[in-house]
Order: sequence, then structure tokens, then C-alpha cells
Amino acid sequence: MGVGLRRQNWIHPMRIVTLAAFLAAAVAATPVRAAEDEAARADRWHDLAKYIFDGRQPTETAGWVSIDAPTRALDAALVPITVTLAESHRIKALYLVVDENPSPVAAHIVFGPAADPGTLTMRIRVDQYTNLHAVVETEDGKLVSATRFIKAAGGCSAPGAETPELALKAAGKMKLRLSNQAGPAHAELLIRHPNFNGMQMDQATRLYTPARYINRIDVAYNGQRVFHMDSDISQASDPAIGFGFKSDGTGTLSVDAADTAHSTWHQDFPINPHGT
Repeated sequence: MGVGLRRQNWIHPMRIVTLAAFLAAAVAATPVRAAEDEAARADRWHDLAKYIFDGRQPTETAGWVSIDAPTRALDAALVPITVTLAESHRIKALYLVVDENPSPVAAHIVFGPAADPGTLTMRIRVDQYTNLHAVVETEDGKLVSATRFIKAAGGCSAPGAETPELALKAAGKMKLRLSNQAGPAHAELLIRHPNFNGMQMDQATRLYTPARYINRIDVAYNGQRVFHMDSDISQASDPAIGFGFKSDGTGTLSVDAADTAHSTWHQDFPINPHGT
């Protein structure tokens, strides 16, 4: 019995050498693979930027723009991001690009005279491990970017909690939350919409739900533009967009939204010292 046990636990010296060599090669390959992945991501961004910005390449300049997002997202279909713009008085527009998504440009936002574009928040879908780029365009045409790597996968094909018919019944309903109403005010706009992207499977029929998503949002304060946003399938369902605007404490914040099925919605939110 004792001899049998000893034989079961005995490992040929050559197997130890082979295993050690394999582990050493795997460890050595890790930084090589990481460098290759980083190079591939850099090449993809170079090509994307060339296409999006008509041949121009954004530069990363410290202090202009920063991105706060989870390194590893809890829900790839609902990744919260915050973009902070330090030189807000010089910024004309903002692009959010999810490099590895099927349709990378999540949003293109053009700010108006009533905007205070210091901070912007929203929720996006992430299809696979990716760099997220925030690119600001200045009034004189300069492009400045920041990068954030996000570990998430499957967000573009994740099914919704409701059937397509039920999810669309409430489409277009809006809410506005205000954190400050005078001076530089900050608001969060919530719009109900499933934002179907054509990649989600109906769990009942096992068929893909046709794409239908919000592709335009306009916000104005007392008739002056706060921002115009063009969006695509990388936006999460039920968009929640936080933004700043220049408020004197009274007036009306107006919102117009449209989706790819040509449905449109409008709502006015009164701004006054006693709240909305």
C-alpha cells in the first residue's frame, strides 16, 4: 500500500522541467501580449480618429479633459462615465468614442451659449474591453483628447428586462433633476427609451429586436441652446445625461428628443427659485 501511494505522488523530473518551462514562457509572454494589445488599440484609435475627424489627429494635453469611469464595469450595458472639461470657456464640442464598439461614436455634443460644459455625465454600453476617448473641439478647431481603459464585455447584446412592446410604451417620458438653480446650474435629464441597437435578442421569440434608439437631443434654456447631441447605439437604455447650464434662477429648460423611428418628444421644465 505504501509503495502504491509513493508511486501515485511521484513525478518524473522531466515533467517538472517541462512544466516549469511552460510557466516561465507564459509569464514572459504576458507583457509581450499586453504590448501587442496596446499597439493594436493605438492603431485602431489612429484609424478611427482619422475617419471621425477628417484626417486630423487629436492630441492628449494634460489639464484639458479627464474621464472618470469604472476600470471594471459592474454592468457592461450600463457603464457610468463623467467627463470633466477644465477649459470649458474655450470648448465648442465634445466627442465620446468607445473604440471597440460596433458603432464607436457614442455621442457628439455641440455646446451653445447657455451651456456651462465643465462636467458631463452619461451611461454607455461597452461591447468588449476597450479604450474610451473623450475628444474636445475648441472654438479655434483644436482637438484635445483623454483616454480611459474599461474592462467590460457584452453590453451591446445584453437583453432588456422588459419585452420590446412594453419597453416602448413609456418611450419619451422625461424627468429633470436640478442640483442648483442659480448661476452655473447642473441638471440631470432622464429620458425613457429602450435604445434598441439591433444586437439584442428577444428572449420570448428568440429573434433580434430591430434597432430603434434616440439619435438626437436638443436642450435650450430661455430659448438659448445649452447643447445639441447626436447619439448612436452605444448609448445605454433610458439615457441619463448630466450637464451644466448658465441660469439666472428663473425661466424654462426645454428638451426636444427624437429617435430613429422618427418619433419626437418635447417637454418644458420650469426653473424657479422654489424648484421645478
